[in-house]
Amino acid sequence: MSAVLQTPAPQVTVSGIAPYQAPLLTPAATGFLAALHQAFDARRRELLAERRRRQQAFDAGALPDFRTDTAAIRAGEWRVAPIPAALQDRRVEITGPVDPKMVINALNSGANCYMADFEDSTSPTWANLVAGQQALREAIAGTLTFASEAGKPASNKPASNRHYALRPEAEQAVLIVRPRGWHLDEKHVLVDGERLSGALFDAGLFCFHNAHALAAKDRGPYFYLPKLQSMEEAALWQDVLAHIEAALGLPVGQIKVTVLIETLPAAFEMDEILHALRTRIVGLNCGRWDYIFSYLKTLRAHRDRVLPERGQVTMTQPFLKAYSELLVRTCHRRGAHAMGGMAAQIPIAGDPEANAAALERVRADKLREVGAGHDGTWVAHPALIPIAREVFDAHMPQPNQHAVLREDVSVTRDDLLRPSLGTITRAGFENNIEVCVRYLAAWLAGNGCVPIHWLMEDAATAEIARTQLWQWLHHGSLQLDDGTPIDGVLLDRALLNLPSKLAGEAMPGADQVPQAIALLERLTVSDTLEDFLTLPAYDLID
Repeated sequence: MSAVLQTPAPQVTVSGIAPYQAPLLTPAATGFLAALHQAFDARRRELLAERRRRQQAFDAGALPDFRTDTAAIRAGEWRVAPIPAALQDRRVEITGPVDPKMVINALNSGANCYMADFEDSTSPTWANLVAGQQALREAIAGTLTFASEAGKPASNKPASNRHYALRPEAEQAVLIVRPRGWHLDEKHVLVDGERLSGALFDAGLFCFHNAHALAAKDRGPYFYLPKLQSMEEAALWQDVLAHIEAALGLPVGQIKVTVLIETLPAAFEMDEILHALRTRIVGLNCGRWDYIFSYLKTLRAHRDRVLPERGQVTMTQPFLKAYSELLVRTCHRRGAHAMGGMAAQIPIAGDPEANAAALERVRADKLREVGAGHDGTWVAHPALIPIAREVFDAHMPQPNQHAVLREDVSVTRDDLLRPSLGTITRAGFENNIEVCVRYLAAWLAGNGCVPIHWLMEDAATAEIARTQLWQWLHHGSLQLDDGTPIDGVLLDRALLNLPSKLAGEAMPGADQVPQAIALLERLTVSDTLEDFLTLPAYDLID
């Protein structure tokens, strides 16, 4: 009789788990995650290696372009699978982190959808990630509540508390979860000594606990997939989600996704990404802030592609206009939603005139999007929902604009790569430093969604800021608009002046400012541009 060889079960190690977290991270749940790791992590790492190989080619002078080997996909007549009823109308979506208060406020906000973000607006501390998973689980079960202290007690009266609770399910926004990108690891979960992918942890644990409850309500699970750079990376998600469906006994295609087109390489593969996910994808999104960051990073070695200061790189710039209109044309040809980008403004307290001007900028941006054919848009604050809804209701009375085919749009490689014209001012240079330090300090303190100068900023803004600083310094011979050389002296002076400028402010992570300055300086003067600032910063948080 021959012996039957059995593969040993993977060894899963979870560090930092508290007793209250145990119901989320049961042996069954961690075994489910380990199976995902065994099936897909090697392929994930090979795709990350391919990213590095492509970047080496770009650094050597190559430029991104439409692929010749996938021309048949772009030319073919095919469409994505039908979109479920819950996702037919997505005219206003609100985004934000996954802490309990935000989850309740976003689901109650009156938006059509809420993107619960484990990625750019969440600092991935272990406490944040597990608390976010628990909050979403309770929200789906209808039991999530939150109480916060309203203020200090007056005289001998007890402090009052404000209680937050969910509205009836029919009045809630549709939940869409954004897991972390393929490039991020989860250091608190090891499978046979290797870190689990952050993406597999976020999506896998969410589905393990909530997929059946959501499917029973015809509410998903639904995901926003970030930072993809190729159709092969989209195909990996397709296989991961098919594996999850099979393992949990869900119908094929039950899990639906929207993909953020927020990298420059992905802009050349929109058709291919839709095709790779065609049985479950419902749309693409213009993740414009990360897209600007990716443009900078991808073309970092190209002196003729240097962009002006961040505030001058708006969606009316030709390369961004071409990207957004190509996305609309591509999506509508394939029967998918073309989602617009983020309005990051927050109400400006105490200055009605400035607040009115900010809201008018939001209105103009949403008019541009709906006029271009987008099927919906993003806001970061509930106060912007009425403005966005008013604009889209007036110009899009139907649930979406799939009938707007934008056959007038013809976008070439050069259109997508054409740099912006503009300048670099002293204020723009110093603002990049200040915003990056403010954000990094808050992120290191556990806050990934940070109000800065009346904008709700996430990691994408800090990425743009520090990448511009690196590029401006490393190309040499660049000057401010007043003729001042952009060099290490200018950087050092701004960094030295910043602590006194920020001193005394009630800002998130104030005690982390020295560490944030040191990290920004190290990243900026390094000979090599770090792919993501969150990679070295991750080693500095719990």
